[in-house]
Amino acid sequence: MERTDAAPIQTAILDAGPIIHLDELGCLPLLSDFHELLVPVAVWKEVERHRPSAISADQITFIKQQAPVLSSALYALCEAFNLDRGEREALAVCHIRAGAILFTDDAAVRLAAKAAGVRAYGTLGILIRAIRQRQRTPAEVIRMLEQIPSQTTLFIRKSLLQKIIEEVRASSE
Repeated sequence: MERTDAAPIQTAILDAGPIIHLDELGCLPLLSDFHELLVPVAVWKEVERHRPSAISADQITFIKQQAPVLSSALYALCEAFNLDRGEREALAVCHIRAGAILFTDDAAVRLAAKAAGVRAYGTLGILIRAIRQRQRTPAEVIRMLEQIPSQTTLFIRKSLLQKIIEEVRASSE
């Protein structure tokens, strides 16, 4: 997550995947440096259904956010990418929170976000960010990355995960 300007990102809007996967890894506190962690209502319900412990974790405060009605352009974009209700709400909240970052593990959502001018990253980006923020060492992040296949429900190709691990290893030497 390279930033060219000096202003820190204050607000993160979350889709279900990163909340669930970070909780599976015991890493929700990696989000603690954001001023606001907004979770759209539909996403909140999804997390409550699949991983209720994540949304009620004491170490992090999520804010349930009512999503605005989608603009016609954003609606068309969501239709084109076949996004579900939570994903649509997340993009709608991004639309009214200029400068916020979206965390989602869904490739279609990231593509739609890019088309809408929203910065979007996934669980892996959050883990890599932890090195730059000095929240975790490269060795700790590598261990977390290695745990993904056995400890999380995050789907990622083994070859891609291995490539990311090698890149983290190489950048820390």
